[in-house]
Amino acid sequence: MSKTLIVSDIHLKAIPEDRPRHAEFIAFLKRFDPAEYTRLICLGDLFDFWYEYKTVIFSDYFEVLRVFADLRDAGVELHLICGNHDFWAGRFLRDDLGFHVHPNDVDLPFGDKRARIIHGDGINPDDTRYRLYKSFARNPFVVGAFRMIHPDWAMGIACAVSHGSRTMFKTPDPLNGPEARSLRAYAEAVLAAGEADYVLCGHAHAMEMREFSTPTGTGLYLNTGDWLERRCHTVWDGERFTQVDEAEPR
Repeated sequence: MSKTLIVSDIHLKAIPEDRPRHAEFIAFLKRFDPAEYTRLICLGDLFDFWYEYKTVIFSDYFEVLRVFADLRDAGVELHLICGNHDFWAGRFLRDDLGFHVHPNDVDLPFGDKRARIIHGDGINPDDTRYRLYKSFARNPFVVGAFRMIHPDWAMGIACAVSHGSRTMFKTPDPLNGPEARSLRAYAEAVLAAGEADYVLCGHAHAMEMREFSTPTGTGLYLNTGDWLERRCHTVWDGERFTQVDEAEPR
């Protein structure tokens, strides 16, 4: 029975200092046999910053991108749901690496059920600053204008913006923070409306699995947690979800 690996919030940086973590993530991916794991879903923020120039990619991502190419060649179905750090994903990841790139949410099958899958940024109704930023940053004119910036300068700007973003969302108790609460409420509403059997999110950096009512019974809300600090991931074995937190107990 084919399995699905689900991971979120890896936040790989395109700087030499982050290469040891790149190597750890590569080793993590190689633990999962493509003969057994036929689908990989990243729920956003795979990269701490990603932007696609027409003829340039960031060289520090090369080794990680090569592993994804190997997975593609082995027949693994790759999905990236764009997060707040990599929502400029596009042609290269889609056409050259074979990712199914989903700018917003997407519904995917899990056995005979369906899952609503979304990163989770912008769900919090009180976060008006980020909602304005997201609308601005995804404007086609802004995306095109950013291409005029030299890639080295662009990465410097992105590092500063990324640091500010993490500071904005950071909370001492992620599981009970405003992002986690908003995603939980979102999932409960989607399931109550019968729009999906499962809701899968990232973004909150807080692993969670919870049942909510649906029109025909119960459904599941899952947050995959973060790979960045806790090496969290979720496995679908064809029948059920298993969540793994490889860090020390909180």
